[in-house]
Amino acid sequence: MNLSPPQPVAIARHRIHPDTRPAYVHLNVADLEQQLRFYQQVIGLQINWRDGQQAGLGVDERDLVRLTQLARGKRYRGVTGIYHYAILFPNRRELARAVGRLFALRWPNYPTDHVMTKTTYLADPEGNEIELYCESPEDGVFGFNERGEFYAVWADGRLSNGREPLDLDALFAHLSPTDRLNTPVPPDTRIGHFHLYVASLPATRHFYHDLLGFDDMGMARSFRMGMVSAGGYHHHIGYNTWQGEGAPPPPSDALGLNHIAFTLPDQPAWDSLLSRIEYLQLPYEQTEAGLMLTDPAQNRVLFKLS
Repeated sequence: MNLSPPQPVAIARHRIHPDTRPAYVHLNVADLEQQLRFYQQVIGLQINWRDGQQAGLGVDERDLVRLTQLARGKRYRGVTGIYHYAILFPNRRELARAVGRLFALRWPNYPTDHVMTKTTYLADPEGNEIELYCESPEDGVFGFNERGEFYAVWADGRLSNGREPLDLDALFAHLSPTDRLNTPVPPDTRIGHFHLYVASLPATRHFYHDLLGFDDMGMARSFRMGMVSAGGYHHHIGYNTWQGEGAPPPPSDALGLNHIAFTLPDQPAWDSLLSRIEYLQLPYEQTEAGLMLTDPAQNRVLFKLS
């Protein structure tokens, strides 16, 4: 078994800049006040701004989560949208602090070892799924093999299903007795990836890989999931059809995903992407925030300058 880091299955001919990174997730919520308390007290984000029924939270005046309250919003099942979004911590110590805070608050969460990442999963008060994780490539690798099958392998060669229980004793060993659990997340915390519900694996791959230029990191049809990224990262977007092949988009009053956002590193990267979009005649909206596009499952994605 190859234990080297996962490599792109295919690099797009018109590749998006490899330093393109996830910026933030924007959610439609029913109760803004409740959500603000959760993201501050449970996750450890800080309020960066608030304007009426909208707010942005994150670190160092950089938004990771944006919220818009919908007065009569509803939650729908069996539709496309966000499966989860993932907050990436800089190291195991900071993940341990975040997980420790969840346990201290008795907030339900599910610590999981993906071998190449250490993770816990939880939901906010309205059911939006969140992953908190850190990288651990020294422990092993995961990815898709040439047959389109998911694999995970420990560094010593042992196979894993990629969803083993996380060793919490080992994780919490990175904390000292003087470490406080209620401090805000560190300034180098960022969004690591998004995982989307989509209607079609091939159509989603075509949009993000062939058209926008993300690296194809593999697809497992039997698992009904694929991954793409910028610059060969294991995944910046995961996508699946677990809501059903051909799942419809949510109605306009739906709670959940408003859009996901990516940051482009510089003006040439912006110009290149805009030129590509216009050449392909892809529908887009140029807003003050950036370029807003819609994928084949009607998930909205925004690109902005750093």
